[in-house]
Amino acid sequence: MSDVVSARTSPDEALDRAAVVLQAGGTVVLPTDTVYGVAALPGVAGATDALFRLKDRAGGQPLAVLVADAAQARALVDPLAVTAEVARWMDRLWPGALTLVLPRSVEAAWLALGGSEATVGLRCPDSDFVRALAARVGPIATTSANRHGEPTPTTALEAAAALAGPVGLVVDGGPAGTVASTVVDATDVRWRILREGSVTEHDLRL
Repeated sequence: MSDVVSARTSPDEALDRAAVVLQAGGTVVLPTDTVYGVAALPGVAGATDALFRLKDRAGGQPLAVLVADAAQARALVDPLAVTAEVARWMDRLWPGALTLVLPRSVEAAWLALGGSEATVGLRCPDSDFVRALAARVGPIATTSANRHGEPTPTTALEAAAALAGPVGLVVDGGPAGTVASTVVDATDVRWRILREGSVTEHDLRL
C-alpha cells in the first residue's frame, strides 16, 4: 500500500513529501489539470524505467515533461525551435492542457524519457501544485496513471491501484478529469496535432 497525502488539506506537506520521493528516484501519483499522472525525475538514474514498468508498456513510447513555466521549458529545447507561433502558444495556452513536442536542446539530451532522444514533449499544467513541484525539483517526467491501453481513473487511489505496482507516494488532489492534453508536434513549421484533447485546432489557430 502506497503512502497517501492530500494536496487539498495539506498542500505544503504534499509538496515536501513528493519532492523527497522524486529526488530519491521514486515515483509519485499526482493530480494535474487533466488526468492523474504518475511521475519521476528524468535526471535520476533508473527513475523513469520504473514508470514504464508501472504502465506495463514498452520503453520506446515517450514520456511527457511537466514544467513550472515557459522559461523552464525553453531550457530544454533548441532555441531555434521556439518560433513566434510556439512562443504565442506558450504565452496564451500555458498553463493549460497543451503538450508541445519540440527538438531537444543539447543540454537536455541526457533526459531519460523513452522514445526519440531528439525531441521532448513539454507541458506547463494549470495546476499550482505541479508547477510548484517542478519549480522545486526540476522538470518532471510523467504519463497518465493507468496501465497502457486502459482507462484513466478519476481518483488518486483508483489511479494508484490501476498501475502494475506500488508507487512511493500518492498525492490526492480530489476528482480528476478523463480528457488528456492536446499533443502538438511542433518540430516543423507545418505543425500537426498528434492527439486532440481540450485544446482544439481552432484554439491553436487563434
